[in-house]
Amino acid sequence: MARDVEALDLPAWSRASGPSQGPQCRDTMAHLDSEVKEECLREDLRFYFMNPCEKFRARQQIPWKMGLQILKIVMVTTQLIRFGLSNQLVVAFKEENTAAFKHLFLKGYSGSDEDDYSCSVYTQEDTYDSIFFAINQFHRLRNLSLGTLGYGESEDNRIALKVCKQHYKKGTMFPSNETLNIDSDIEIDCIHLDLEALSKDPQDWKNSSFFRLEFYRLLQIDISFQLKGIDLQTIHSRELPDCYVFQNMIIFDNKAHSGKIKIYFNSDAKIEECKDLKISGSIQKNTQYVLVFDAFVIVICLASLILCTRSIVLALRLRKRFLKFFLEKYKRHVCNADQREFINQWYILVIISDLLTISGSVLKMEIKAKNLTNYNLCSILLGTSTLFVWVGVIRYLGYFQAYNVLILTMQASLPKVLRFCACAGMIYLGYTFCGWIVLGPYHNKFENLNTVAECLFSLVNGDDMYATFAHIQQKSHLVWLFSRLYLYSFISLFIYMILSLFIAIITDSYDTIKKYQQNGFPATDLQEFLKECSSKEKCQEESPAFLSSICCLRRNRSDDHLILIN
Repeated sequence: MARDVEALDLPAWSRASGPSQGPQCRDTMAHLDSEVKEECLREDLRFYFMNPCEKFRARQQIPWKMGLQILKIVMVTTQLIRFGLSNQLVVAFKEENTAAFKHLFLKGYSGSDEDDYSCSVYTQEDTYDSIFFAINQFHRLRNLSLGTLGYGESEDNRIALKVCKQHYKKGTMFPSNETLNIDSDIEIDCIHLDLEALSKDPQDWKNSSFFRLEFYRLLQIDISFQLKGIDLQTIHSRELPDCYVFQNMIIFDNKAHSGKIKIYFNSDAKIEECKDLKISGSIQKNTQYVLVFDAFVIVICLASLILCTRSIVLALRLRKRFLKFFLEKYKRHVCNADQREFINQWYILVIISDLLTISGSVLKMEIKAKNLTNYNLCSILLGTSTLFVWVGVIRYLGYFQAYNVLILTMQASLPKVLRFCACAGMIYLGYTFCGWIVLGPYHNKFENLNTVAECLFSLVNGDDMYATFAHIQQKSHLVWLFSRLYLYSFISLFIYMILSLFIAIITDSYDTIKKYQQNGFPATDLQEFLKECSSKEKCQEESPAFLSSICCLRRNRSDDHLILIN
């Protein structure tokens, strides 16, 4: 479309007029100049709201952003898979070592935890045996362990095992007489047993006063020690091995004084840089190739980030032009819905995914070079970025009418669904607190608020209903009757009423979108402006050629009323 005055077929008298034109001529020229600006703005708006294929047909503009997104999907997914396999080896090594530690240091460990604790003891003799067993196993570790384990240094830079006990300061107790005299202040006593002390006669340290326990005052016994290990399985994946430091603690919990001491085993594994690492073979070359690939991913994401940011900046400038023109011509402001059309939310999603991918790739390179060891943060960054990248594919599917129905339905129903969930959430929280306070002592699925919320969500989806009913302990008839009323009312309310209303809201939005597609969407000010032409004759001459030149997908005329997609 021409952008100069001559292209608008000015009248012969206006072209022949010289510098000494009269007021009527100047008014005509001003009117024609405003028409030129309006047509330029309309043309820019039409081009902005074209899809990449239409832009290529109209102006031969190569869709760089679309090509980068397709390339980025392949590269980011490949990067995620490689890192995921490496992260699985790290997690598996930690879990397998924790299981091995439990078998090594916990006497009578069955291979599976009893509850949230590993095992338990019920007599004083079993308690002493469990404590001494763990200490002896630590001393004999080199002759027992199958793994690549060694002793680590404690806080005071020596190889030792630390035993601490917590107990009430003093007191006496006679349950038969129902008398108790105790000081609630807590004392903590500790002893360090190094390898030299453990190598001596075991009776020397077993008969010490520290291990003379008064169980009515005893609260807790902690046995802590540090071990080191090297993960060699990464060599099979052509990666450099990691060095680990395991901070282990065995806890004998007697705070309840119920006749049952719960034994917990906690192992905190940290990855440290190996001090002297000499490995021959092709591992070093493989590491360099992976670093180069990660660097290329960063370059691709930077290019995508720059292009999307540039598009948003240009869109804001175009919106500013349109708002100014609309206010000058129609003497009113553009509605907020039309103003939001200029901000492509897909670009914002792409920018967020690019930032996450760049951050995760840099962190992954540092992990690969053994400078950092934060696998969890890296997996969160890369996993979230890959999620956003694949969600962004929906944008290109939206160019097809069949897929666009899904996108429009989601957009139309989202505000209603959020408002509905806010109301339903109040009822859900009420049932959560009620179930926790009443059923918590009698049902393992209601022990804390987190498990209660998860249990109720499972019931809403029809999962594990019978087990939830059956596992309630019938120690209190009143609580048992309340549990039936509680569960039946919750299931009836949420499945038969709230969930049905939730589906009805989405169905109503879908029906509305289908109706609009058949009868046409309500035209906004922006859409009406895009359909206007400067003159009836010009519109008739240019519209068929213009539409045919930008036609990429064969759509019905009613499809032009669909949501504007950049």
